Amino acid sequence: MRLSRAEYKEIVTMGYDKTPDVILEVPVAVEGHIVHWIESKASFGDDQSHQTYLNEQFWSYWNRFGPGLVIYWYGFIGDLDCQRDRSILLKDCFPTDIVTLSVIKIE
Repeated sequence: MRLSRAEYKEIVTMGYDKTPDVILEVPVAVEGHIVHWIESKASFGDDQSHQTYLNEQFWSYWNRFGPGLVIYWYGFIGDLDCQRDRSILLKDCFPTDIVTLSVIKIE
């Protein structure tokens, strides 16, 4: 599956100082939730680190880019996945159930 994403150089030239790993040019859906950005963490999501990431990164991304997905590659404490109603999803691997939008050509 190929996802269209903005390049880091483009994002920086737009004036964003903090950026997620991936900003999707066309949003996707994961488990019925719209995703505009993806942040990858090569760590385990424990309470302390997750709260720090929320305050220093994730909420900034959410404010600028909308709903997003965080992938903790070594898992996370299940109770931390409690921001779905505010559209920050947590996963422990790249999702396989991504729904992409179809491009409609208007003639």
